[in-house]
Amino acid sequence: MKIRLGDIEVGYTERGAGPSVVMVHGLAEDRRSWVFAQDRLAGYRTLACDLRGHGETEAGDGNGTLDQLAGDLARFLEALTGPAACLGYSLGGTVVLALATERPDLVTRAVVSGTSSVVGRSAAGFFEERIGMLGSDRAAFEAALRDDTAAQIVTRGADLDAITRRRIEAVGDGRGYVNAARAMRGLHGAPLTGALARIRCPVDVIGGDGDRFCPRRAADIILAELADGAYHEIADCGHLMTVDQPEAYAVTLRTALGRPGRGTE
Repeated sequence: MKIRLGDIEVGYTERGAGPSVVMVHGLAEDRRSWVFAQDRLAGYRTLACDLRGHGETEAGDGNGTLDQLAGDLARFLEALTGPAACLGYSLGGTVVLALATERPDLVTRAVVSGTSSVVGRSAAGFFEERIGMLGSDRAAFEAALRDDTAAQIVTRGADLDAITRRRIEAVGDGRGYVNAARAMRGLHGAPLTGALARIRCPVDVIGGDGDRFCPRRAADIILAELADGAYHEIADCGHLMTVDQPEAYAVTLRTALGRPGRGTE
């Protein structure tokens, strides 16, 4: 499915019936990364969308800011669901948190996985390097993406080449990747952390015990700012949770969606 929202046409997949849950993918991913979880969230109406310049969503006039990506998500909710629970993975989790700080009327619950609210110097350098590769040497970028993908997987037996091909397809012409990487790089100088106290809804943070990209410390930084936060850890799991532990990840998402908020206990 597609819908025109502002300067971009957005691709999304809708499944099921029940309370609405909007799903936001990570960098170098697209809505296909949520298929397994959508199949297992019976009782919910799930809508997985492609971020600006990823998958089937147009890049439009990207300005490389988290505010713009959060604004895109706001328009998606306003058009298709109204206030809803939002699930975000990695980059998508940061987008969900950003929206929850600015539009608490739209986010009824946030569940974020492998997510950071601040980017350190080394991570900022990583984003800068990948941006440069996409601008000058596509082959080098694709080789680096394969290495990055391998580093995000803990369990053995994954088809690394197939996973990398899917991620390269999600990147498309690279404009969306560059736009989003610039937005994440911006968290080095202007962290989202200080704004998290404005979030009104329950927030569940999911981490993998083997995640080298967003370790437990990243989750603790987020949780320290929240009025209603909870942490869930998945064993034997790296950053790519949908690859390492898809079943456990889907179960944890359902658990998080069902956790009573402090105001309802």
